[in-house]
Amino acid sequence: MRKLIPFFLALVFNSALAQAQSLSQSLENARMKQQPASNAPRTAIKPVLVIHGGAGTILKKNMSPEKERAYMEALKAALEKGYSILKNGGSSLDAVEAAVNVMEDDPLFNAGKGAVFTHEGKNELDASIMNGRTLAAGAVAGVTTIRNPITAARAVMEKSSHVMMTGRGAEEFAKQQGLTIVDPSYFYTEDRWQGLQRVKKQDSMKTELDHGNKPTSGLRQPENRDSKYGTVGAVALDAQGNLAAATSTGGMTNKRFGRVGDSPIIGAGTYADNNTCAVSCTGWGEYFILLVMAKTVSDMMEFGHFSLEKATNEMVMKRLGALGGDGGLIAVDKDGHIAMPFNTEGMYRGYIDKDGKVTIKIYKD
Repeated sequence: MRKLIPFFLALVFNSALAQAQSLSQSLENARMKQQPASNAPRTAIKPVLVIHGGAGTILKKNMSPEKERAYMEALKAALEKGYSILKNGGSSLDAVEAAVNVMEDDPLFNAGKGAVFTHEGKNELDASIMNGRTLAAGAVAGVTTIRNPITAARAVMEKSSHVMMTGRGAEEFAKQQGLTIVDPSYFYTEDRWQGLQRVKKQDSMKTELDHGNKPTSGLRQPENRDSKYGTVGAVALDAQGNLAAATSTGGMTNKRFGRVGDSPIIGAGTYADNNTCAVSCTGWGEYFILLVMAKTVSDMMEFGHFSLEKATNEMVMKRLGALGGDGGLIAVDKDGHIAMPFNTEGMYRGYIDKDGKVTIKIYKD
């Protein structure tokens, strides 16, 4: 009997090993089904890049010719920077990071150099990025010394085992990765500082929450919302068929208590999946979080078989407004179709489509 025990143990071990190998192979096969076969013939893919610089009550009558021209030139510069990478065979990740970097360095936009101020007079920055091929993602929130938060978000994605880092920890990580670290005074602009003073005065006369009027969410839309919010973002499809999305923001003017919006939250403000689309959002972040906006668009396409246009319009033009929020998004799907819906008076936006056509818009038309 003792001689048979090793025999039976060997049988059990071999059986368990075979089952484990079978399970491993099944998981690998399932993963591979989500990726295009490397030796399968493919139609040539033409790259696409879409960007946004925020949505709100942006009316031509309130815009000077000089400022309108400045915005148009800034959006064009971001598009050209990102698209130059795509047209030379570069990756969608490189393209969206480069495009967002341009807007982070431009004080016209509420991101990076143009970030708005918190109640305490600080600039707290958020950003996120996502790789549609692998579903890898990275984000930073509440950082105050990183010149380009979108680059820090990418470092989190590629150089760590995490998805999101916040505050001082994220800043220390960025420093270790050799990213550009600046004194917080770098982000000061007089225009944003004066904006804080105006919003403080307005906010002192009303509350931020009104549970009685908004039983669905407990949120109250501030009357001065257009001076509070702002975001930049980019989505891209590259020649290899890979999608990517990136979003960066300075948050909300006069925000308190470490408030974080949707921009650094994967699935809310940013999402990318090669099977469906890439999305970057802008607007009142709390509602984009409640709706899990970016991921829901992707899910509607994957499981509900919605087109990109139908899915984005359903979420922005119907569900967002019905809940009480406002804003918009940009998106590109795996076939290069573009969507840019918004339920405000305007959204700084632009794209270069599959034919290389450049389009830049500001107002609703």
